[in-house]
Amino acid sequence: MAQDIRKMFENRPEEITKPSKGHETRFEKKLEEAFGETKTRKPQPSSNFIWLKVAAIAIVLLSVGFFGYQQLSKENPIEVVEAPKQNTETNTNLAKITLGDLSPELKKVENYYQTGINVQLASLKIKGDNKELIDGYMNQLSKLNKEYKRLTLDLNEAGPSEATITALIDNLQLRLELLFKLKNKLKELKNQKDETTSII
Repeated sequence: MAQDIRKMFENRPEEITKPSKGHETRFEKKLEEAFGETKTRKPQPSSNFIWLKVAAIAIVLLSVGFFGYQQLSKENPIEVVEAPKQNTETNTNLAKITLGDLSPELKKVENYYQTGINVQLASLKIKGDNKELIDGYMNQLSKLNKEYKRLTLDLNEAGPSEATITALIDNLQLRLELLFKLKNKLKELKNQKDETTSII
């Protein structure tokens, strides 16, 4: 008696059933009685809803414009530093040798410290309450930079020596460490300001 169900469905004649006459009209009549109209119409948005959309879009555009204007019009003071005038007569005769020109390893060291110094300088945010502190550190950095230039001049005039190379690397290290100290001082200053604000 067991048969394969697939074979049973293959051998079965297909029955097409149609609803009785008038079924569709009776169904539409019942729908109309229960829900009103049989044809669905698209609900028209009320005029209040349209005005709400327009007002929301206007508010968004105004706020984006306002905040964009605020960001673009912020005063970012640009500090201009004058480079000291060099005596062109003495420098034209000598090819200027830097620490990185001596060996690839020293070039890597010089690039590492110079990049670190530039990144730290670029990340400084000068504000009214920290300007005096930053100016003090910038004066120290300026002195170290002048010393670095003097050491580079010694390197060019006297030739490379271990003492000059060590002094140049130490100078770069000192400048980077000084910037790290400045960052820490600025964080402490900000934390003190935040604590004072939270206490009040």
